[in-house]
Amino acid sequence: MAQVSVHEAKTHLSELLRRVDAGEEIIIARGGKAVARLVPIRASAKRVIGIDRGLFNVPDDFDAPLPGELMAAFEQ
Repeated sequence: MAQVSVHEAKTHLSELLRRVDAGEEIIIARGGKAVARLVPIRASAKRVIGIDRGLFNVPDDFDAPLPGELMAAFEQ
């Protein structure tokens, strides 16, 4: 893992981003102390609509008003 100064990061940002895109992690340091890390963004998995279908049931009264004592607790 490479470490660069803030000045070097500002001066060579495009090159650093190219290296990060290739999988490298870069530490940015101020006064020799690490303050940030440039890392590649990992691709998120494709979402599948309906994947949990049938795993749970929404009760018929899910949107019924809360009991008075519970509502009172929220209003305090």
